[in-house]
Amino acid sequence: MKIKIDGLELHYSCEGTGKNILLLHGWGGSIQSFLPVFNHLKQHFKVYVLDFPGFGESQQPENVWGVFDYAGMTKKFIDSMGMDEVILIGHSFGGRISIVLANRYPELIKQMVLVDSAGIIPKRTLKYYGKVYSFKTLKFLYRHIFFWMPEEKKMERFYKKFGSKDYQDAGNMRRILVKVVNEDLRDLLKGIKASTLLIWGREDEATPVYMGEIMKNEIKDSGLVVLENAGHFSYLDQFRTFIKIVDKFLEGRE
Repeated sequence: MKIKIDGLELHYSCEGTGKNILLLHGWGGSIQSFLPVFNHLKQHFKVYVLDFPGFGESQQPENVWGVFDYAGMTKKFIDSMGMDEVILIGHSFGGRISIVLANRYPELIKQMVLVDSAGIIPKRTLKYYGKVYSFKTLKFLYRHIFFWMPEEKKMERFYKKFGSKDYQDAGNMRRILVKVVNEDLRDLLKGIKASTLLIWGREDEATPVYMGEIMKNEIKDSGLVVLENAGHFSYLDQFRTFIKIVDKFLEGRE
């Protein structure tokens, strides 16, 4: 299904009856990323899943959006669907959006699940700063060594060779990615009143477990479950266990 919000055409799906649940995918994901969870939960709830602008079949923003822009659009989507209360389940980037919404609209979000959520700036080590310095040096050299090439083509080749996988895959969304990953949402955590379930993969390298522990300590009504033999997509790596935990958390909400 499609809906237009602020001139952007957004793709979403909705099935089931009962209390509202909104699934919010991670960076680079889409509706398809949450399909197994969607198919399970729609048996007991009215489940919405949305392609964020710039992902899946939704239009890309014309400007450089940040987390709060995405959260504002998501709130408009919730309002357009007539939801007066909704349970959020956000993975990674979708967790960022969930954090902002839960902080700003406590009357709307009483319960949420954050799965390997982003939102906290990682610990900066000497190794990290070494990588940043090396990257900037390579960029400078690349720009000047290949002086005869058009700037756009030259930088495209550089990022394909030396950029992170997310950055390489981001294409026209790169400036948005850079803005999003540099927004620290830690200060919002203490203002969250929603009952919050945190689920993490023990081997998550994108958003390590210590970030889940920080969120558990900062969000008053929260609990953390760490799934063994699972990475950043813990909800897929340990799907059956994930579903059992979420079902228990949502018990009585049908």
